[in-house]
Amino acid sequence: MPHRGLLPPPGPARGLAGAQLTNALGDGAYLVCSALYFTRVVGLSATQIGLGLTLGWAAGAVVGVPLGHLADRRGPRGVAVLLAVATSAAVGVLLAAGSFGVFLAGALLYGCAQSGLSAARQALLAGLVEPDRRTEVRAYLQSTVNAGLAVGAAMGGAALHLDTPAAYRAVLAVDALSFLAAAVLLSRLPSVAPAAVVAGEPRLAVLRDRPYALLALLNTVMLLYMPLLSLIVPLWIVGRTAAPDWLTAALLVLNTLTVVVCQVRVARGVDGLASAARYVRWAGVLLLACCAAFAASSSGTSPWTAAAVLLLAAALQVAGEMMLAAGSWEIGFGLAPADRQGQYQGFYGTGTAVARMVGPVLLTSLVLGGGTAGWLVLGGLFALAGAATGPAVRLAERSRPSAGAAAGNEGAPAAGPGPAVGAAG
Repeated sequence: MPHRGLLPPPGPARGLAGAQLTNALGDGAYLVCSALYFTRVVGLSATQIGLGLTLGWAAGAVVGVPLGHLADRRGPRGVAVLLAVATSAAVGVLLAAGSFGVFLAGALLYGCAQSGLSAARQALLAGLVEPDRRTEVRAYLQSTVNAGLAVGAAMGGAALHLDTPAAYRAVLAVDALSFLAAAVLLSRLPSVAPAAVVAGEPRLAVLRDRPYALLALLNTVMLLYMPLLSLIVPLWIVGRTAAPDWLTAALLVLNTLTVVVCQVRVARGVDGLASAARYVRWAGVLLLACCAAFAASSSGTSPWTAAAVLLLAAALQVAGEMMLAAGSWEIGFGLAPADRQGQYQGFYGTGTAVARMVGPVLLTSLVLGGGTAGWLVLGGLFALAGAATGPAVRLAERSRPSAGAAAGNEGAPAAGPGPAVGAAG
């Protein structure tokens, strides 16, 4: 009988969930308050903030694979602990920032540490959880993270209400402490033995794995949904629709609660690479439909009609998001060699950094500048990337010497060279 509840069953998976819940609490508060902290307390301009964060995530995209490789060679638990501490230190730098230079240093350290930490945690999950349970456990982690972000956002809301430098600094201090607490929880998990070094093997084999790189690229395109509810839709609602402004918050709450309640159930439908590719294909269709609905929300002058269409669009978006997540996790884990999970997850995870880096600028120009046509172009990109994932998965399977074994057990090691980004993960 399937396990019920927010957390996975007792064991290493629950320890991983506890660590991610801890730092999600701090991150939720940080995400709500960071923009006002940097402008009102540090004294930065919007341009400086955007530049610093873009450079930080760009650096994270570059170092994700080497740090994942380090997790493979030194053991993912120890590397994850060190990178959680490094993330805490990065938030500490941001807390002490009084100039653009210090802020930039903190943003660079934060982007690098976060990207590496994600890769190391994924490698640790792969080492501690049997292959046929990884996608389900990853779904539990996603639900846990969303719950933590929601609670953290409420704490951040209290700081926004106070609107004082002390309140904003307290939020960043909580975030820094949350990563230290996560490091402690990670250190208590069982260790995973480092992968053996094979003479003559390339150090970063994932960079030569073209089928896997193609899947990472398609996943990155799909992850462009990430800035929608946090940035694009609020601006669209205020500037192009008759809906009330407060609906932006309602859509975010709907998204978060739906993922908390439904992500694990959705992920149970994925039982191999074939079903994973099918999930991603349907995710593309749902995201196309959601884009069409968002475009239609600008028609008419009735606020109630606009609100109803926006709620439909948000429901389609979160359904696509959950199906994409479940399929993407299975693909990212299942096609990565067992002894290179760190570097492969680091490479696959660059999609998140890229989406955070280029998504806001790209989608602002495409959707807010192009209107209905821009929404339909974006939806078409989602549908095309989703449809292309199935053939790309089959190509990647054929490129592995153990393709037959991989088809029977997607998490089994693939001998030979062969990415994932995960949301909000």
